Amino acid sequence: MKRIYCFLVAVELMIGMPVIAQTFSFDGRNREAILVKPTDVFTVETGYGYDFQEIITEARKAQNDTYRLTDGIFYFSVKVPDGNYRVTVTLGSKKAKGNTTVRAESRRLFVQNVETKKGEFKACSFIVNKRNTTINLPDGKTERVRIKKREESKMNWDDKLTIEVNGDAPAVSEIKVEPAPDVPTLWLCGNSTVVDQDYEPWASWGQMITRWFTEDVAVANYAESGETATSFVAAGRLKKIVSLMKKGDYVLMEFGHNDQKEKRSGSGAFYNFAYALKQFVDEARAKEVTPIFVTPTQRRSFGQDGKIQETHANYPEAMRWVAKDLNVPLIELHEMTRVFFETLGVEGSKHALVHYPAGTYPGQVKAFEDNTHFNPYGAYEIAKMMVEGMKTLNLPIVQHVRKDYIPFNPSMPDDWRTFHWNDGPCIDIVKPDGN
Repeated sequence: MKRIYCFLVAVELMIGMPVIAQTFSFDGRNREAILVKPTDVFTVETGYGYDFQEIITEARKAQNDTYRLTDGIFYFSVKVPDGNYRVTVTLGSKKAKGNTTVRAESRRLFVQNVETKKGEFKACSFIVNKRNTTINLPDGKTERVRIKKREESKMNWDDKLTIEVNGDAPAVSEIKVEPAPDVPTLWLCGNSTVVDQDYEPWASWGQMITRWFTEDVAVANYAESGETATSFVAAGRLKKIVSLMKKGDYVLMEFGHNDQKEKRSGSGAFYNFAYALKQFVDEARAKEVTPIFVTPTQRRSFGQDGKIQETHANYPEAMRWVAKDLNVPLIELHEMTRVFFETLGVEGSKHALVHYPAGTYPGQVKAFEDNTHFNPYGAYEIAKMMVEGMKTLNLPIVQHVRKDYIPFNPSMPDDWRTFHWNDGPCIDIVKPDGN
């Protein structure tokens, strides 16, 4: 079951008409909203509706005792142009109690297991960034981001905004989608440790950090598996970001995993890598945007002494050197993930990465033993480290961290046994690029 796709939500817009708020009711409580009937399947003509139901059906047929889908999971699609959107989900049901998780686009976590009593309703709002591959240039011409073949099926590169309703007992009364063009945006640049991973059991901090910011902040994750700082630029990903960024935004860059593998002319930590980092900084500052460096996450590589061994050569040091030289704020994720792994220990750290015995997921005939890529628990913990890094730098953006965020210390991580994640129907037994 290699490419099982998830759900998408959408609002058809008339050409020449401004983007307006649209509200969809699933139970008829709001008589002014568009009533969504069980038979309303998404079409281009309607621009909204339930989507990818056959995918959920297929996933249920393939599930086993370990991998099981929540009853009541669904996807809803709304067609919208590029931009940031405030999504307000009203959770709850007149008929039963609920426990609801909401993710958007490629499994970006926004609402986590919110409980509602029978007849109780709770409104939760968050910002979703939606994009396609078109780059609008200042001279009126257009180019396209050169995405990889496998990205063509991702939720992040289409003309729809994607909402996934999941949880132990999903209960959604209403979904409202409205433009939010003025909120500050965190632009994420990086590789497979940052990217929105589409498929279980893979995950990255870029799709988890959305959980910790209010409806006053957008996160636009342009990272992709296998990318280096130079390939990110060459593919047009940075050019797309530059075409959209505005004063007051932030650009976060985590590279180093794949950069060290480059062998072409000029390669090296203090050569092409350092030059590419400077290019990011120059482009950001030209738009009055704050650049932030993030040193790469550690690999799970323990020595005989039980300590993490350095596997990134001098690339973290090169990033520190450029940061100091250009006066760029830097988040020491390299050090925080080292402490995190060593605290969990040689065996315990496996629970933060994709380490699962054969048969855990449908179609998985071999054990997963990946020491680079995180599972949802590991990605969730690293997202908290990123918040702590921003707090350490005293970035103004931290005033928008959600009130339920609890200060985090990588030497005292959350217990992986108590972490709860509702699997989605999208599974891939193939490792991401950049292992």
